[in-house]
Amino acid sequence: MRSITTFDLQYAHRFYGFKGEAQYLHGHTGTLTIEVEDSVNMGVNMVFPCNEIQKTAWNVLKNFDHALILREDDPLLPAVLKVYEEQGIKNGHPQNTMKGAAFETELAKAYPDCRLVVTKETMTVEGMIKIVYELLKNKLNIAKITFTSGVNVASCEFETKNNIERCPLCGIALVDGVCPKCGYKKQ
Repeated sequence: MRSITTFDLQYAHRFYGFKGEAQYLHGHTGTLTIEVEDSVNMGVNMVFPCNEIQKTAWNVLKNFDHALILREDDPLLPAVLKVYEEQGIKNGHPQNTMKGAAFETELAKAYPDCRLVVTKETMTVEGMIKIVYELLKNKLNIAKITFTSGVNVASCEFETKNNIERCPLCGIALVDGVCPKCGYKKQ
């Protein structure tokens, strides 16, 4: 069975080197849907609480919300960083409170202080799915991710193979045998 949750993300990007309208800097409202699969957890009668999926995923996804996403070889990247430096906001601003923890993977690197994500590949709906899966695959038993941005939609199903131990009282993942939400300890 699956628990399903969605996220709305506002972001700007461009397709550097692309011939067409997408080569210009533009913004989107994207909707990311994550489906988590497992057996129904007895006692709480659910696969995984959707609000806990939201918390786990949002810690990573908030780096993409209201962010600029550029490919690492885009000539706009150094120009943007230079302007941010000149404005004194490259290393953060007190009003920049919606930031996640910095991350770096084979596919992307987040610079939360300046609301920037730098990608190896052009940021497409397919690219977003690859990045999100890489960031969350060890935290959630992801069966499917769908990303919709404007008229563009992509979806990918994944083989669920994680054996994430969950709390029998509230359904969330145990950390070192202890539930971070209610304190349950695995015997």
